[in-house]
Amino acid sequence: MFTARQIERHELCAVLQVFNRITGQPLGYLGNVSENGIMLISELPLMVGPDFELQIRVPLKGGGLQFINLTASCLWCHEDETPGHYDSGFMLLQAPRDYDSYVRALQEFFSFRQASASA
Repeated sequence: MFTARQIERHELCAVLQVFNRITGQPLGYLGNVSENGIMLISELPLMVGPDFELQIRVPLKGGGLQFINLTASCLWCHEDETPGHYDSGFMLLQAPRDYDSYVRALQEFFSFRQASASA
């Protein structure tokens, strides 16, 4: 019989909100990220084809937010397995110079890997 969870669950779909950079309106949540694109999880389907001005707001340790501004083209959108949610894939067209370091930091932060012990 299952009595306790052995691995802590990380609810990634509700961690980093993505906004329309021009209007400030929320579009959805970051589903995953790579050097070339992002996947967005939203409650409404997004239009495939146009370019979007996006902003990811990353909380800083001491308070405040780090803004990551991106221009990306929506390549696809389909209904998520969760009813009432949609997944959209974006190809990056313009990103900050240090975007690759953000990607590595986000991938490390959301990784389930154990930190290696120092020898």
